[in-house]
Amino acid sequence: MTPATLSPADTRAAIDAGARLIDIRGADEHAREHIPGAVNVPLDRIGDLPRDGRPVIFHCRSGMRTAAHAAALGAAAGDAPAYILGGGIAAWRQAGQPIVADRSQPLEIMRQVQITAGALVLAGVLLGAFVAPGFFALAGFVGAGLMVAGVTGWCGMASVLRVMPWNRRAAA
Repeated sequence: MTPATLSPADTRAAIDAGARLIDIRGADEHAREHIPGAVNVPLDRIGDLPRDGRPVIFHCRSGMRTAAHAAALGAAAGDAPAYILGGGIAAWRQAGQPIVADRSQPLEIMRQVQITAGALVLAGVLLGAFVAPGFFALAGFVGAGLMVAGVTGWCGMASVLRVMPWNRRAAA
């Protein structure tokens, strides 16, 4: 069964009535910012969701992940009523609902990958144009790595960034 979509106000009312709020984002995203009382069960571990019969409301950052995986989320809820917070935590925040933010936590890994990849491509292009054409290979190497990540689902840059000192303190 595909979960129905709830507005932030309807989600607040459902939580107040006893529904569980499940954050399907990664642990790094949840550690940096989350809705108070939300339980973090990343999408890749959604099968581990405890079933207690209470209604379940799933959310992500913008609602795109929950919408894309709605059928799997509904199945993970079992016989309990399942819902999706429309627009995710972004809509929740925009509706003036409370958020717990810990800016001391590192940026999400995928944002770090985007920043690093962009900086490396830009550096390769600028160095290739103004220093030596061989530096264009840096931009090509990063582009090839991003293509491999897109095709396989494995990102070498994310693997390297995860073990950097600033990411070791992220809540698990």
